[in-house]
Amino acid sequence: MTAENADTTNDPVARTLKALKKNEFMAHFFPTAEEAKQFVLDSIQPGLRAGLGGSLTLREMNLAEGLKQKGVLLLDHWDESLTFEETLQVRKDQLVCDVLLSSVNALTEKGELVSRDGIGNRTSAMTFGPGKVFLLAGTQKIVPDLHAAFRRIKEVAAPMRAKSLNMDLPCTKGKGCVDCHDPNRICRATLILHRRPMLTDITVILIGEALGY
Repeated sequence: MTAENADTTNDPVARTLKALKKNEFMAHFFPTAEEAKQFVLDSIQPGLRAGLGGSLTLREMNLAEGLKQKGVLLLDHWDESLTFEETLQVRKDQLVCDVLLSSVNALTEKGELVSRDGIGNRTSAMTFGPGKVFLLAGTQKIVPDLHAAFRRIKEVAAPMRAKSLNMDLPCTKGKGCVDCHDPNRICRATLILHRRPMLTDITVILIGEALGY
C-alpha cells in the first residue's frame, strides 16, 4: 500500500501514510518485514556506502547481511570488532554516506517522525548529509500525536533500549522516566521531522509487524 491509494477511514496506518505524503515524505506500507527488506535491497545499488543507524528494527530484519551479499559497503557502528576510535569514525562517515538506513521511535498520524538519541549521529544524519534516507518502522510505533510520541519514548522505547544496554538507570528499574541527570542517560537529543528537510530524500517504510523498541 502506498500513500496514494490509502483509505484513511478508521485506519491509523492509512492516515499516517496520507499525512507523510502531505509532509513531503515518500511513504510505503508492507505487511511483512521480508517484503520491506526486499524493497530496500532492490532500491540500493552495489558499491554504494550505506550507513546503519542505531536500530534494532534493522537487525531484526537482517538487513545488514542482505546488503553485504549485494555488495553494498556497510558503515555499521554496532560492529563489535571496531575500536572506540573506529566506531567514532564510522558514526561520522554515516553523516555523508550514500544511503542511510535507520528507524524512528514514534510516528504520529499527522505524519511527524520523532527520534531521541544519546549521541546524535542518527538524528543528525536523518536531517542532512546522506544522499538517500530510508526510515523503517513497525506499525506499533504509530501514535496519535506528539504528546503520545513523547510518552511512548519515555515509557516504552527508552527503557527498553536502556535495558538492552544493561544500563543502571531509573527507567530500567521500573521507576519510569524521572528526567534523570545520570551520566549514562541515553535521552539527550530529540528530533522531530515535521516536514521532509528541504535537501534530504527520505522514504518512510511502515511494516505490519512489531519490530524494534
